[in-house]
Parts: sequence; C-alpha cells; structure tokens
Amino acid sequence: LALARHATSKIESLDDLERVATLGCRGEALPIMASVSRMTMTSRAAGAESAWRIEADGGDLGAAVPAAHPPGTTIEVRDLFYNTPARRKFMRTEKTEFSHLEKVARRIALSRFDVAFRLQHNGRAVFDLRPATSHDARERRVSEVCGKAFVEHSLYVEHEASGLAVRGWLGLPTFSRSQADLQYFFLNGRMVRDKVVSHALRQGYADVLFHGRHPAYVLFLEMDPARVDVNAHPTKHEVRFRDSRAVHGFLSHTVQQALAETRPAAAEAIDPGPSAAFQGPVRQAGLGLPTGRDGGVLDAYRALAAVDGALGEPSGERGTGGLAAAVAEPLAADDDVETPPLGYALGQLHGIYVLAQNARGLVVVDMHAAHERITYERLKTAWDDGGIRSQPLLVPQAVALAGAEADALEAHAEELGRFGLVLRRIGPDSVSVREVPVLLASGDVEGLVRDLASDLQAAGTTARLEESRNEVLATMACHGSVRANRRLTLPEMNALLRDMEATERSDQCNHGRPTWTQLGLGELDRLFLRGR
Repeated sequence: LALARHATSKIESLDDLERVATLGCRGEALPIMASVSRMTMTSRAAGAESAWRIEADGGDLGAAVPAAHPPGTTIEVRDLFYNTPARRKFMRTEKTEFSHLEKVARRIALSRFDVAFRLQHNGRAVFDLRPATSHDARERRVSEVCGKAFVEHSLYVEHEASGLAVRGWLGLPTFSRSQADLQYFFLNGRMVRDKVVSHALRQGYADVLFHGRHPAYVLFLEMDPARVDVNAHPTKHEVRFRDSRAVHGFLSHTVQQALAETRPAAAEAIDPGPSAAFQGPVRQAGLGLPTGRDGGVLDAYRALAAVDGALGEPSGERGTGGLAAAVAEPLAADDDVETPPLGYALGQLHGIYVLAQNARGLVVVDMHAAHERITYERLKTAWDDGGIRSQPLLVPQAVALAGAEADALEAHAEELGRFGLVLRRIGPDSVSVREVPVLLASGDVEGLVRDLASDLQAAGTTARLEESRNEVLATMACHGSVRANRRLTLPEMNALLRDMEATERSDQCNHGRPTWTQLGLGELDRLFLRGR
C-alpha cells in the first residue's frame, strides 16, 4: 500500500489533525517517485520471519514477493524521469543532484539517532551510521555528519521550561560560517527552517557573532504537537506556533545563557576562580572600573601596582622595544596555589597583545578586544540594575558636529542621560559633554559622541534607541576600552586576565572576534621540532 496512491494517510480523526505526531509526506511522495522511475522497495518488520520486496516500473506495481533482508527498509530508485524526458532534461549534473540527495539523507540521519543509516552511491558507501543510543555515540554521529571540527568547537546544551525542551549542539562564535550551511533544527523530529526559530537563534548569537557571519548548530526542540501546526507550508519547512513569542523567548534565552559561559574559566578543567592570593586585593581594587585619565588605561588596573607584593607577582618593567618585558618566576608544577585558567602575565607585545603562561603553555590575549567585552558586559549589568551612573567632567568637552548630527543628539538628550551621557547644545553644529558614564570616564569621549550621533540619525526615534540598547552600549564600550599601543604593567595585565575569567562571553569581543588563544606545550614543541 505504501506505493499505492492515496493510501498512505495516517489521519483518522479530527484530533489527529490537531496533534500531528508523524512526519508524513505531501503529494504522496513514494507513489509519485515510483511513477517516474524504476523503484524497488524491500522491507522487513521487527519480529517478522522474512522480508518482502515490491518493484515498480514507471508506476506499474509488481506483486510483493518474499526476500532476504535484515529488519528495516531499503528503497532503491533508478533511472529517475526515464519515462518523462521533459522533466529529465531539467536535471543538473549527477554530482549536483547527488549532493541534494546527500543533504536530505544527512538531515534524516540527524533526526533519528536510534536508527542506522547507510547511503550508497554508484556502489560506494558514502556513510554507514550505526544506531546511536548514548550521548557519546550521538556526538560521534554528529561528527560524521557535520564534521569533527564542528563537535570540537561546539557546546552541548539541554534546557527545559514551560512545556518546551531543547537539546543539541551550539557552534562556538569563533566557529561561525560565511554561509548558513551548517544549521540543523528539528521540531519533534521534523527538520524545519522556520522564521521564528531562525530569528530567535540569531538573537541568541547577536552579542558574540561577527557582522555577516552565520552560526552553526544542531538543535532539537520537543513540544506538545497540539501547540504547533506543521501543515502551514507546502514543504513543511515552516510551521505555525500557537504561542510564537514563548517559543522565540525560550530559544533565544537558552542560546544566550549557554554562550554566556564562553569564557576562559569555562574552557578549563581547573578551578575558574582567582587563587587565594588574588581574591582580597583584586576585588577591593574594583577590577575594570575605568576611572583613569590617560586615554584608556584603567586606574583600577593601575592601582594594582600598589599591591604588587600582596599579589605575589614580580614587578614588570616597561620594555623599550615591541615587548614590554616582565621578570616573572616560572610556574612550578607543585605550587600550592592553583594556576588560574589564563595563568599569569609575562609581558606585552607591541602594546597590543598580552602574553601569559598557564598550566597548558602560552596564552595570547588581544587586550583591547578583551577589555571591550568586559566593559560591555558591565554596562549591560549596570543598565539592568537601574541605570548607568555618570561622572561629571571637571571641564565640559565641546564636540564639533554636522548640524544634523547635533540635532539628533539634542532630540535624544534625555534618553542619552539614561545611558550616563549628559550633554547640551551650545551652537548650530556643536554640543558640550558635561557628564560621562563612570565606566567610560577614561575613554575617547569625542569619538563616542560622534559615533552615537551617527547611530541616532539611523535610529530615528527614542523608541528605536531603546530597542537598540545593546548596540548603543557596545559603541560606548568600544570607546571606553583600553586602547592598542598602551603600555600596561604586569599587575594591570594580570587584573585584565582575572576579569576575563569572571566575565560572561569573554571568549569573544562585542564584534565576534576571539579575545584570546592558547598554544599548548605540545604545539610549541612541534614548532621547534623538539623531541625529533
């Protein structure tokens, strides 16, 4: 009956329509394929003594005959469109057509881990996947289908709330793609590409993804079938949720919370917290609160130089060349104090990178990118806690602008005050900055005002500015972060490392760039051919 037209419906009652729990096919897929090809289907039910085989030639069905076959089903389609040449001439090359078939097969293989799948092409096995019943086995299948690199650069998530449950793998922001070609989302076992889902996932990655890049993921959402209409689109790729807002919020929140843990402390198998020697003076110093006045180097970091002895760190000397040298003790393997994930600073390269030594080897940190993320997350926290505190400038700073830009700033002056930026119009093409956010007191005020003026012209309305809160805060964080080519002392570098370990999403800056990388001793040994 599977190859007979109008015989495959699984709908028996109105309740079945409202709670579609099967995958189904529109257009009687199997009979239609059988009508335009030479098809053989062999199937053996679980517990049956033998299998049965049926052949179709251009829609003409033969009789079912016994056959040898393990439990399961094999469908062979040969000479597609041999009897409909008008359709056949529109087919692409064999390579292109097979690539489409392979993609479908891979999607199905991800949808049912409990089923074995074997795909052959021209007598060659493309993949042979065994049933995957354990987490490790499922991860191996994902690795085979999506590539080993995806699994190595992904987070496994599981979350359940309000009758919704999601599980699967989220690609790290640093594993983003130029195309949306590694995105698999399954709803109750069905592969979908739904607008609500896609938007929710993009929003979840919004704070950590580089512009123009696409996230990679393999996710499975389970929910009551009565809460979703899967027959809303002819291809069934798009669905209609009864409460799309709840689904959107659930997915975006899950992704945001999972990616919030992408920080050095979460990447290491050791205690992410600062060592006992650091806890007292570091926290008292108020790490990362930029209240200095020397163009982006933080007074909070600078203050740590005064507690150098308490930190147990040797004083650093400013280098005369590209590397700010640091006289540092080697990390002893049997030290009582456990090494933090990012280790301890050794020096600074070209005023851009901080070099540190941890238990695994060498750590390289982009100091501006790292501090930009730290500042951004603190601005968001301050906003959520009731507003961003401002600090008056000793001398108001005048900023010259185009007339339209000054108009935009004046129109949004009250709203900007909520962001901690207080300014006044003082001329047709200029404004005066009176107060700035405490977190940005040492930043580039003029550059910040110019960028915000440009953003406000694009935003248009106060409501739009509120909606773009994170974009505004990201702009502010960029101008308030420690700049490149600034010399930091050793305690300042170590304070930055400790802040990174304590800050959510600190593996990436606000634009999605990585903030640090690790070179293990094994990698360094290979570079220098040690042991050969």
